[in-house]
Amino acid sequence: MKNLVGKKILITSGGTLEKWDLVRGHTNLSKGSMGCFLAESAISRGAEVIYLHGYFAKLPVHAKDMKTIMFEGIEDLGEKVKSIVQSEQIDFVIMAAAGSDWLIDKVYDQSGNLMDEKGKMPSDEPPVIHFKKAPKVLGQIKEWAPNTTLIGFKLEATDNIDYLISRAKLRMESAQAQFMVANSSKSLYGAFEPHFIVAENGEVKRIDGKEDTANALMDLLASQI
Repeated sequence: MKNLVGKKILITSGGTLEKWDLVRGHTNLSKGSMGCFLAESAISRGAEVIYLHGYFAKLPVHAKDMKTIMFEGIEDLGEKVKSIVQSEQIDFVIMAAAGSDWLIDKVYDQSGNLMDEKGKMPSDEPPVIHFKKAPKVLGQIKEWAPNTTLIGFKLEATDNIDYLISRAKLRMESAQAQFMVANSSKSLYGAFEPHFIVAENGEVKRIDGKEDTANALMDLLASQI
């Protein structure tokens, strides 16, 4: 096993929670399993791990051996990632968190009146919610920390491997990432679905299962040292 002693790794994990009011909101099906495997693999290789996790995400078994920080929505995640990478020397940033694509913009009642009071939406009739596009945190990280090694994740609802990998390469290029892990939406429901680690030099490595993918990725990162 290749080691990562002396290296600091920031791992984001789980889904974002975008609140509608104080008791409701939308999230996604990410439970943080991949993030846990990544964190455990990094710790086992001697790395220092900062683990940013979503509100509902599971924690690694050895969470006490890492610095854990909870985030809520995608904007909160972005602010915390930015603060960390600008205040500390982070060798690797692994963005395994599943960020929301949409934020709440405005909420109206059925008569078209803007609902801007705080607290809990009335439950006697459904609100009309207008969304706005969420910021892409992955694409900003190289601006905040140009020298860090960046690893992103790209999930698509497809069985077409060529399409999946092509989408991962596009995302990797736009984010200036060094690696992108591509997987289909089926991986949300099973631990042994195939994942594809795409490197910036064009090489693609297939690994079956989340835990083996996490270990293979850590070996690749260790080989960059």
